[in-house]
Amino acid sequence: MFVCVCRMITFCFLCQAAKLGIDTEVNQEWGAGQIDYMLGSTLHSFVVGYGENAPERVHHAAASCPDLPEVCDPEWALTQSGPNPQTVWGALAGGPDENDVFVDDREDYVHNEIALDYNAGYTAALAAMIELHTQE
Repeated sequence: MFVCVCRMITFCFLCQAAKLGIDTEVNQEWGAGQIDYMLGSTLHSFVVGYGENAPERVHHAAASCPDLPEVCDPEWALTQSGPNPQTVWGALAGGPDENDVFVDDREDYVHNEIALDYNAGYTAALAAMIELHTQE
């Protein structure tokens, strides 16, 4: 989680710097590279349903539960094998560890959780990216 969050925060700062005319081209390119990283430029996307090797086993209660009318047993939902029965399209998973290693394992909530705090930052970073491209 920490890696993707740091990239998003840095991206937002760089977009603001570029908007203020501070090393505009360099900051825009580096910032765009951070979004590309999260979307899979390193052959592993951290966004559910997008790009190469996208997460399929995110730590998310609703995504891990079977279709209704089946009852969702929390223990089964956490430990089931295979991809989640439901897809949380476009959600950012926690991301890789400090060594840039990502294991798609819903039991590892630190790296696979879909949380509001960093998905809000991810949304802000995407909005900044759109703003940069609409100004060109």
